[in-house]
Amino acid sequence: MADRGDELAASIRDAAESGQRLVVRGSGSKPWLTATCEGEVLSVAGHTGVMDYRPEELVLTARAGTALDEIEAVLAENGQHLAFEPPRIGGGGTLGGAVAAGLSGPGRPWRGSVRDAVLGVTMINGYGEMLAFGGQVMKNVAGYDVSRLQAGAYGTLGVLLSVSVRVQPSPECERTLHFEQDAPEALATMRDWARLPWPVSATLHERQTLSVRLSGSHAGVAGAVAELGGECSDDLSLWDQLRDRGHRLFGGPVLWRASYPPAAPLQGDECAMEWGGAQRWYRSDVSEHVRAQRGWMRRADAPGQLPGGTYSARIKKAFDPQGVLNASLNAHTGDGEASDAH
Repeated sequence: MADRGDELAASIRDAAESGQRLVVRGSGSKPWLTATCEGEVLSVAGHTGVMDYRPEELVLTARAGTALDEIEAVLAENGQHLAFEPPRIGGGGTLGGAVAAGLSGPGRPWRGSVRDAVLGVTMINGYGEMLAFGGQVMKNVAGYDVSRLQAGAYGTLGVLLSVSVRVQPSPECERTLHFEQDAPEALATMRDWARLPWPVSATLHERQTLSVRLSGSHAGVAGAVAELGGECSDDLSLWDQLRDRGHRLFGGPVLWRASYPPAAPLQGDECAMEWGGAQRWYRSDVSEHVRAQRGWMRRADAPGQLPGGTYSARIKKAFDPQGVLNASLNAHTGDGEASDAH
């Protein structure tokens, strides 16, 4: 364990005084998200360690540079996990980086997002001041929930020092089912599943195969397997590959990610679908169709985009008025969230 908080705060104060811009970096596993940022790299590497873990309260607090694998290993000893499934792209990834990027895995619609799990943070703003927000319990707040604003802020509001997150018990049993279905049939099947009490925790349709992950009690999963049919497997590697961008889907030509209402009609059959049909991956730009369905679309390798609008600008100005931290990220004006990307 190592606390680099004072050192990081001093670096930000020096940058603010000199007019230097800083590019905040954790393990460096997602460099495309800050590809438009220019300045001196401020690395949070080495600022590590689990500071507090209360299994009975389902709460863990760790320094922002702590590796996700280290956190998951600690949680696994007590049969718990990070339900939002943050990616380990290239085998890397830190807790602070996952929160700042707003990244969630294939179970996001059923298990919740990063934002849902964040309880509190300590951080350094653009003045070099250390601030604390939230705590270690869920509660109603008046005004902005600053802790959760950090999810998908890409470090533009401040450098995270520590994060408190709600963790969840790991499921007793998980199985993967595979069905041979074309895209329209798969979309209809996923709609049907959404109306029924099956323990679905992830879905993927790709290359004429619909796959579903079932997670829950032994009895619940066994009952769903018996009722749904399909080809059953205890191999869960597919979902880890999706989470970590190791799936074949992410190789090859340019890939576009679209977010839709789950019931939106298909635009051709050349797409892969996750999240019960709410997230779709295309090899071509179909943004006109996406906008018509009240969704949004962007390249999978696009730099991070911040919410546009007056309130976002005012919040950014309050935390980093001189634009010291990841200042070159652009605001987006589309509907939906820019975070929760793979």
